[in-house]
Amino acid sequence: MVSDVTERLRGAEIFVRALADEGVEYVFGYPGGAVLHIYDEIFKQDKVKHILVRHEQGATHAADGYARATGKPGVVLVTSGPGATNCVTGIATAYMDSIPLVVFTGQVATALIGNDAFQEVDCIGITRPCVKHNFLVERVEDLAETVKKAFYVASTGRPGPVVVDIPKDVTAEVADYHYPESVDMRSYRPTVKGHPGQIKRAAQLILSARKPMIYTGGGVVLDNAAPQLTRFAHLLGYPVTNTLMGLGAFPGTDPQFVGMLGMHGTYEANMAMHHCDVLVAIGARFDDRVTGDLEKFCPEAKIVHIDIDPASISKNVPVDVPIVGSVSNVLDDLIEIIEASDHRPTDRASDPWWQQIVEWRKLDCLRYDRESDRIKPQAVIQSLYRATNGDAYVTSDVGQHQMWAAQFYPFDQPRRWINSGGLGTMGFGLPAAIGVQLAFPDAQVACVTGEASFVMCVQELSTALQYGLPIKIVSLNNRYMGMVRQWQEFFYDRRYSHSYMDALPDFVKMAEAFGHVGMRIEKPGDVDAAFAEAFALKDRLVLMDFITDQSENVYPMIAAGKGQHEMHLAPNDRELA
Repeated sequence: MVSDVTERLRGAEIFVRALADEGVEYVFGYPGGAVLHIYDEIFKQDKVKHILVRHEQGATHAADGYARATGKPGVVLVTSGPGATNCVTGIATAYMDSIPLVVFTGQVATALIGNDAFQEVDCIGITRPCVKHNFLVERVEDLAETVKKAFYVASTGRPGPVVVDIPKDVTAEVADYHYPESVDMRSYRPTVKGHPGQIKRAAQLILSARKPMIYTGGGVVLDNAAPQLTRFAHLLGYPVTNTLMGLGAFPGTDPQFVGMLGMHGTYEANMAMHHCDVLVAIGARFDDRVTGDLEKFCPEAKIVHIDIDPASISKNVPVDVPIVGSVSNVLDDLIEIIEASDHRPTDRASDPWWQQIVEWRKLDCLRYDRESDRIKPQAVIQSLYRATNGDAYVTSDVGQHQMWAAQFYPFDQPRRWINSGGLGTMGFGLPAAIGVQLAFPDAQVACVTGEASFVMCVQELSTALQYGLPIKIVSLNNRYMGMVRQWQEFFYDRRYSHSYMDALPDFVKMAEAFGHVGMRIEKPGDVDAAFAEAFALKDRLVLMDFITDQSENVYPMIAAGKGQHEMHLAPNDRELA
């Protein structure tokens, strides 16, 4: 609720009141000298809840996980100097995946800025390359409006992180308080409605396709456009593929879904992309992990590209019909035109294109040895899916385990798959799970991690204990930096330079030392029972340390410099062209 009453308040009071009027539920943070006035005001109220993390990077990842799961901006509060610099990895993670964050950093007093004062850094300069926008508040009179602008910029258009740097003296000075209901920024007015002529051209091209593909990314999730995408795809009967960031925007168990595409995408998805004649790209940015060799990307296709960000269109791949606008609005308009059209695509059962896709599917590109006497990581993810009935929020760290989770846990709903895509940030999974569990206290939240990633933000086990968060941690422990080892096996003649994890802790004892439950699982026959036992402990965090087959690799795999149709497939490392 926005206040209409003008009051004289200290800057710290203005700040906390503004967060409350913005509807902020949680602030993830860590105190320090430059923000102590603000922390004192947080102590005096109960509308905005503060979550004390154990490291500022953990604060940004937790706020990021909260934002991805809810669609609302995540909020961070840290002190100056190292407090701010410790946030940079988390800010960059959100920036690469277009996640709305508002990060408030303390700063030394305005008179000391530029004097190399204690715990002073140029936060604006440091974060400029990895934020959507940043502000330095120099007057207490500007504080409330700047907070409003920060949330507006972070959550509209193509979302992203915004940093607000607040000198300590600004939080001590007094000004009239008024929190605006809205702000208008002349230099920032995102286009949300697509051009009618371009939408009509796109519809004509889409309906003319003989070998169509619908390729969707995280933009569909960010714009809450999953219902429109599903309706659009079902109306046409066309095959759908998602990027890593787009999983869940179209139901993963739907027959029209051909799996994730890209470097570790399915054979059928990548082959269909390579051979399609019309590609409908929706909320995707044609990044290198999807396209492979740009010279070989979709050589026969006419491309329609829908995106809120005009800078993303034709940035990497030239397109034939560009449409700038929000995904939900453009899909609504496309659906209306297609429903009014006399032309309808042929029935899928008799369509030669679908028959070809069925043939590609028969290859079973995700097969693995199900009779092994060692735990296979793929089997662990499938067991997790069964244990949660496919209805969990799943966060992940980065590496092989991330790809296996994406391949073997079908997501039927958006905002259930929470992972660092663009930046590939190890350590993301646990703090992100904290943010998700706080947002949805009664939901099942699982963090899929590896032993190398997990130790990077392991200190947040303490945060989870303090707030009683019953996260289930699924560690696929192969005693290697698995994806590094896989690349060293393929491309460096098995020279495993510093990818083996020596001196690992006893994860069961470590979990117990933090006040949680630890389990070690070493036999394939014990996997299902372990999940049943862990999820039965509804009020406890459980760390499950699965000792998995060290030799297992992620397949399919497109090597650097190869096209989408050139994949390494298990089990014989053969390359198909």
